[in-house]
Amino acid sequence: MTDLVTGRLLLHPMSVAEAEQLVAGEPAAGERWAPGYPEEVDVLGARRYLEACAVTGDQGAFGAYEIRRRADGAAIGGAGFHGPPDEHGDVTVGYGLIPAVRGHGYAAEALRGLLALAGERGARRVLGDTARDNVASQRVMTAAGMRLVREEDGLRYYAVEV
Repeated sequence: MTDLVTGRLLLHPMSVAEAEQLVAGEPAAGERWAPGYPEEVDVLGARRYLEACAVTGDQGAFGAYEIRRRADGAAIGGAGFHGPPDEHGDVTVGYGLIPAVRGHGYAAEALRGLLALAGERGARRVLGDTARDNVASQRVMTAAGMRLVREEDGLRYYAVEV
């Protein structure tokens, strides 16, 4: 699969080898990591991706992506799906950026790219959730077109039809 290109970003679909290198803390050959990348959440996401691949094989478009700036190619975070769409066509998404680049609209831009991709690949609806006190993540989902659908157990759940 090729990189998903947005205005300022490249969403690079992670391979198993790249995810293994991320978990090991070593960038792949020729890859640049911005200072502070990867964060713990990126490593956890790579581990989850590797576990899913071990069980079901290649995740294809519904796998993990490394968020890279187009300007310099540096990895600044991660995003992706928690697997392929379920029997209802729903797919769950997650994302995160290193602190140094937050507040510049990168997360919403990456999320909009993933929403478009999900629709192109047959998903019906994209879901996301965040802690009730994570206002920044709530703003990201809202900026990308997702809407609050419910609150439960300290979490806010968002969705959008694609």
